[in-house]
Amino acid sequence: MDFMDRATRHRIIGPHVAPDGYYEASKRMPFLGQVACRTETVEAGSWQEIVLDYEVGASGLADGAWIKATFKFYSDWALFQTIDPTAANYISAEYQAGRLLPGQEPATVQSLSCRFDQKGHERPFQKAIIVDVIDGYLNPGDHILIRLGDRRAGGPGTRVQTFVEQDFRFRLYIDPVGTSRFSAVPGDVVMQIVPGPAERLIVTAPRLIRPNTAIRIHLRTEDAWGNTTIDGGNSVLLTAHHADTPPVVTHAVLSDDGWAIATVDSLKLDQPGEFRLDASLEGRARVLPAHAYVSVDPAARFERIFYGDLHVHSDDTVGTNDTVYNLGYGRDVAGLDVLGYTANDFQITEARWNQAVAHVNTMNQAGRFVCYPGTEWCGNSCAGGDHNVVFLHDRVPEFPFDRNGNLVRSFEWNEEMASDRIEPGAWPLEDVYATYAHDPEGHLLIPHVGGRRCNLGWHHPALERLVEVGSAWGHFPWLLQDAVARGYKIGVSANSDEHRGRCGGGAPGTAVFGTKGGLTGILADRLDRGTVGQALRARNTFATTGERSVGLAWSGAHLQGDEFTQAGELRVDYRFLGDIGFDTIEAYDHTGCIWSRDLQREAGFSQRRLRVRWGGARIRDRYRWAAWQGRITVTGATILGHTAFGFEHQEETIRRSSPVTVDFHSDTFGDRDTIELELDAIARATILVEGTIGGYVKVGDARAGSGFVHQPTFRLETDGPHLLETGTVTANLAGVDMHVSIQRLADQDMPRDVQGSFVIGPDNGPHGHRQIYLVGRQRDGSAVYTSPLIVMFT
Repeated sequence: MDFMDRATRHRIIGPHVAPDGYYEASKRMPFLGQVACRTETVEAGSWQEIVLDYEVGASGLADGAWIKATFKFYSDWALFQTIDPTAANYISAEYQAGRLLPGQEPATVQSLSCRFDQKGHERPFQKAIIVDVIDGYLNPGDHILIRLGDRRAGGPGTRVQTFVEQDFRFRLYIDPVGTSRFSAVPGDVVMQIVPGPAERLIVTAPRLIRPNTAIRIHLRTEDAWGNTTIDGGNSVLLTAHHADTPPVVTHAVLSDDGWAIATVDSLKLDQPGEFRLDASLEGRARVLPAHAYVSVDPAARFERIFYGDLHVHSDDTVGTNDTVYNLGYGRDVAGLDVLGYTANDFQITEARWNQAVAHVNTMNQAGRFVCYPGTEWCGNSCAGGDHNVVFLHDRVPEFPFDRNGNLVRSFEWNEEMASDRIEPGAWPLEDVYATYAHDPEGHLLIPHVGGRRCNLGWHHPALERLVEVGSAWGHFPWLLQDAVARGYKIGVSANSDEHRGRCGGGAPGTAVFGTKGGLTGILADRLDRGTVGQALRARNTFATTGERSVGLAWSGAHLQGDEFTQAGELRVDYRFLGDIGFDTIEAYDHTGCIWSRDLQREAGFSQRRLRVRWGGARIRDRYRWAAWQGRITVTGATILGHTAFGFEHQEETIRRSSPVTVDFHSDTFGDRDTIELELDAIARATILVEGTIGGYVKVGDARAGSGFVHQPTFRLETDGPHLLETGTVTANLAGVDMHVSIQRLADQDMPRDVQGSFVIGPDNGPHGHRQIYLVGRQRDGSAVYTSPLIVMFT
C-alpha cells in the first residue's frame, strides 16, 4: 500500500491506537531487513572472527522464524561448530534489542538457537548457518549478531576458505512469519578473499620433447594454500642442469600486475638426456625453490606432449571467479596447452552461455592455446549420470537448444528464474546421445565421477571416447577398469572439475575437492582445435593425477588408444617419466592386473626402511572421502626418522607423539597417503598400524566426526621377520579400493624414467578383443594411466 501521512491515516482509519511513529519508521525500512559486516578483505586460509549484523526489517520475525546465513557449497571454509565456545570455528547468534518507540511493546524472544548444516539451503548457496527464533518475536530494528569464529571465550576464530575468490558472498535468507518459506535479504555481504604471501615457487615445463623444440616454461609463486600470489616484481634465477653440458642460466621477473607469474621462451634444451630445471627467487631465501624435469629425446614420436584440462567451471555456474579469469589462469598461470570450459547445463543462463562461448573463441589460438566450449550434462546417476559434452568443432554449439529447437539441458534451474518449478529437458541420457549422434566427430562425451557419478549402464561408442579417472573430486581407477571389463573401447582423461579458480592441476582444498585436479596428456602433432580434437577422439591420451608426468604405451606403429588386429603374441613397449620416481609399473586388461614391475624390489630392499600406506574412498558417490585418524607403533626397534607423502595440505598432519609412535590424520578420496619410516633394524621390529575411519559430517559437531559404518576401525600388525620375508603386508578394507599396508623400501631413489616391454599371449577377452592399459605409480602416490591398446587377436 502507498505511504499514508498521519492525517490521511486518521481520515481513512478513524480513531485507533498504534505505537507513535511506528508506521513511518517501518515504511522507511527495507521490509526484509538488511545485513552489514565490517570485514571487507581476508587472506585465504587465515583465522578470523567475522560478525554478520542482521537488522530486522519492517517484517519483524515471528516466533519460530528462521534466519539462514548461507554461502556457496564449493567453499572449503572450516566446518562450524556450536558445542565448545573455547574451540576453533565456534559460531554464535546474539540478540540485541533496538530502540522502542512510544507505545511500542518490547520483543518477547527468549533465545536464539544456532546450528550449521552443509546442505541447509538451495544450490549454490547450500552451506548454511541457521538461527532459530525461540519463544517469542522480534521487532523491526532489532539486531541479530552472527559471529563466525567467536573468540570471546578464548577460541582461535574460524579458518577462512583456502582459495582466492573475488566477491565472496554471504547471502542471508529469512523466514519472517515462521512458515519455512524463505526470501533473500537484499544486499549480500561481499568480501575479497586474497592470497597470502609467497611460500614457494612453482616451475612448469613440458616433460618430454625432441631437440630444437620451442618450449615455454611457466613460473609462479604460491601461498601456503596453493593460491598464485600477487606480490610480484621479484627476479627468478632459472638454471638448467644436464649431466653432459655446463648449466644454462637465465633470469625472469615475476609480473607485479596481477598474478606473480613469468614465462621463459629463450631457454635452449637441445642436448639429448634429462635436464633438471632449478628455480629460486632471488633475495627471497624463505620462499621455497622449485624444480622440474625435461627429457630431450631425438626418437620421441612427437615434438612435445600437450597437457589439457577438459573440465573447468566458472561463476557462470558454481565455479569461482568469472570465465575470463578461469581461462586466463589455465593459459597464463597453469601453462596449459588445451582447456575445456564445461558449464553445468542446468544452471547456466542462455545469455551467460553465449558470452562464455565468445570468450572461449577469443582465447583459442592455434599453436598457442586450444580452448573448447562445453557443458556438463547433470542428469542423476539413475538416468546416466554426469557427462561432459565438449564441442570440438568450430560451429555454433547446439546448446541450450539443438538444431531443431529442442531443449538439450538436463533441466533448467538457476538463481535468475522466477519459478522454482523443474521440468526435464534432455533426460535420460539417450536424449543427449540423440542430440549429438549426427556428428560424432564434432563432439566428445566424457563420463565422469563428480557429484552425480556416471552410470556405465549407458554407453555410446561413437560419442564417448574417454572416461575421467581423476579430478579434484578424487581418483577413480575403478571407472576405467569397469569400462574395460564391459568391453567398452574407451580411453582415459583426468581433469580438474575445477570450482575454485585454479584449473590445470590445481591445489587441493579441505572439503569435497580434496585432491589435486588431474591433467590429460594428449599425443598430437599440432596444437589446434582440429588436430587435438582428432587425438582426443582417437584416445591417444594418458591421464595424470595433476603432475606433468608422461605415460606411453605402444606396439610397433600402434599407440595407446589405437584399435588394431594382431596375429600371434603381442609385444607391448612402454615408457613412463615422472618427477619423484616410480615404485611400480602395472598392466591391466578386463580381468585386472596381468603384469607388474616392483621397482623397489628390483633395486634391492633395505634392512631399515619401510612405509605405511593407506588410501581409497568410502563410497563411489559425492561425499566419498575417508577421514583417517591413525597411529603407527613400532616396538623392538628405534624410529630414526619419518617422512610423509601424499598429504595434500597443512590440515592433514603427521606427529611423532612418543618415542615409539607416529600419529597421522589425512583424508583420502581414492588417492593414497604414505609415511616412510627409517628404523635401526626391521628384523627386530613389531609394527602396528591402527585407527579409525570417518566421513562426511552434514550437521552437528564436525569435531566428533561420523564413523564409516562399514569400517569404523582398522588394524594391521606384522613383525620384522615376516615383513623381511614377504616385502608387503596388506589389509583390504570395506569401501572402494580402501586398504592399509606396510611395505619394504629400497635405500636408493627410484627412477624418474622407466622403459621396457613385455609380451602377452594371443587371447581375446569375452567381447572379441583385448584391451591393455598401463599404470605407473610414483613414490608420493601420484599416478599416470595410459589409454588402452585395443587388440583383436586373429
